[in-house]
Amino acid sequence: MIRATPFRRAGALAACTLLLITAVYAFQKPFKEYPGLEYTKYKLPPDFQEKTEWVFARLMYPPVGPYYGGVEFNGTWKEGGSNWTMDYPRSDRHLAQAVRRLTRISTRSVEEPIDLDDKDVYDWPWLYGVEVGHWSLTDEQAKTMREYLLRGGFFMCDDFHGEVEWNTFTASMRKVFPDRPIVEIADADPIFHTMYDLDQRFQVPGALYLETGKTYEKGESGKTPHWRAIYDDRGRVMVAMCHNMDLGDSWEHADNPEYPARFSDLGIRLGVNYIVYSMTH
Repeated sequence: MIRATPFRRAGALAACTLLLITAVYAFQKPFKEYPGLEYTKYKLPPDFQEKTEWVFARLMYPPVGPYYGGVEFNGTWKEGGSNWTMDYPRSDRHLAQAVRRLTRISTRSVEEPIDLDDKDVYDWPWLYGVEVGHWSLTDEQAKTMREYLLRGGFFMCDDFHGEVEWNTFTASMRKVFPDRPIVEIADADPIFHTMYDLDQRFQVPGALYLETGKTYEKGESGKTPHWRAIYDDRGRVMVAMCHNMDLGDSWEHADNPEYPARFSDLGIRLGVNYIVYSMTH
């Protein structure tokens, strides 16, 4: 057996560390903003250009149709103003601030929209998709997503409700993984225990709760919250689905005194757990 000398071990460690640091910073493309459904101009924090270890990566995707809320967007989903921009960028930046305060992860203060067609999704270990009950991935995008997840990527999706939106979501997800089941995540799964022990979970509603007093949307089929997943062959969660809840709103309205703190508390803790899990599993 050939043993590495202390010098060689130190040299190899230094080289690997340098490569890792170089990779982390090299992969961060220039920050770009898009007009959103709710916010068109949102104030930038002074440190938005800082290079960090982790960035809130938001999935851009083509919607099922060109309409949202009965209004046609004058442009394409690649230009913003589509379903993928719901809560953006306020939600993203609030969660980023929470990650900064609650963990020691070096976190950028602003998000990064990710287009699967650009083929650079592999540079972002954690990816978030909102309103995926309205998405419609192309075959090529589904292929890229599958490769991303099998390489170790993590996809969290949220804010879709009821049976109709679930079926729309799974139509595209089955393109990604036609051979892997979608299952309920067990309470004992490490994803619920990375930072916080979250055995006692409950439905996290969107801001619509302030108008209706209801924690659910889309009728009877939207009443029961589900924390579901697709696992890889080693038992790692690749896709985490928060169905019949709106964590994005709980992050977005974390500073809204009218939105109950208990919903933001759980929503942020879930987000932090999923982020830490994605970086350690």
